[in-house]
Amino acid sequence: MATLAGKRALVTGASRGIGAAIALALAGQGADVAITYERSAERAAEVVAKIQALGRRAVAIAANSADAAAVKRSVDEAATALGGLDILVNNAGIARGGPVETMSLEDIDAILAVNVRSVVLASQAAIPHLPEGGRIISIGSCLAERVTFPGITVYSMSKSALLSFTRGLARELGPRGITVNLVHPGPTDTDMNPANGEQAETQRRHIALGHYGKPEDVAAAVAFLASPAARQITGTGITVDGGVNA
Repeated sequence: MATLAGKRALVTGASRGIGAAIALALAGQGADVAITYERSAERAAEVVAKIQALGRRAVAIAANSADAAAVKRSVDEAATALGGLDILVNNAGIARGGPVETMSLEDIDAILAVNVRSVVLASQAAIPHLPEGGRIISIGSCLAERVTFPGITVYSMSKSALLSFTRGLARELGPRGITVNLVHPGPTDTDMNPANGEQAETQRRHIALGHYGKPEDVAAAVAFLASPAARQITGTGITVDGGVNA
């Protein structure tokens, strides 16, 4: 059953990894999907082709999530291309590590611009387009609530900011029938955090199930929150971390 038939979605940062899996999951449930990408035009085109192969409309929009004007523009372009907008998935994010003591201002600003500011600005731009039953879903992290090892303090802070943003926005948009939620991935096998990477074994020791997740695991949670079945869920998060925070 196509639970999202007739819906129109924008997924930011969706040329690969979790974002691409989310875009395909939404399309698989019947939604038309726009995606943004920064540099990976070829990979974005591949995602668009896969969505179109499912019989859905798709468009890729070049937009740097660290650029405030580009974030706002991409939302409006998506709504124009799809004829409206029902679902926004704030997926774009970056991870830069290191002790706070030695972290550069450039890295701090980049993390805050992409992981926090772009979520606020994209949501702000999407709100006028969203009808009753609309959805805003952001991708957080299991590290938003528990910092399980050193060197990720600023990244974790950026993801924890989404907790209060989601709760507050859920209060603001609830009277309009729009839900706002988070999905918190744990270690997930992507280019950003490969299951065979340098830090993989350290992370794996914290996972109750003992193995990394797949992008499709996170995408399934997003597709659920976007569906009519989640109409009574707002201002909260679903953690998909294999038990890291158990």
